[in-house]
Amino acid sequence: QVQLVESGGGLVQPGGSLRLSCVASGSIFTINNMHWYRQAPRKERELVATITAIGTTTYTDSVKGRFSISRNNGQNMVSLQMNSLKPEDTAVYYCNANVVSDRRYPYRTGSYWGQGTQVTVSS
Repeated sequence: QVQLVESGGGLVQPGGSLRLSCVASGSIFTINNMHWYRQAPRKERELVATITAIGTTTYTDSVKGRFSISRNNGQNMVSLQMNSLKPEDTAVYYCNANVVSDRRYPYRTGSYWGQGTQVTVSS
């Protein structure tokens, strides 16, 4: 079993910054892609950013140039630096990881989610 624990959410004024972190623990051989999703009230969950095992990153258009995803493979950690925050960034943010737990089966991955952390951008 794998657990993901997020931290770093909170209340921030428009234009401010926050840094989210997510640490994975448990039965981990290696982690492939890691993602940040968000879900605003009455909206569907959306993919915000992805980082591959070798560090390739992609972003949804609305956060390009403002958010930066990074990872520390040695600590099984993924972070999301969020700058120039806007009220429309308000949401619960979730990390997600694609984990290989058994080195005998490197193509067998499990998808795991964190519990979510609230980000509120408001004056």
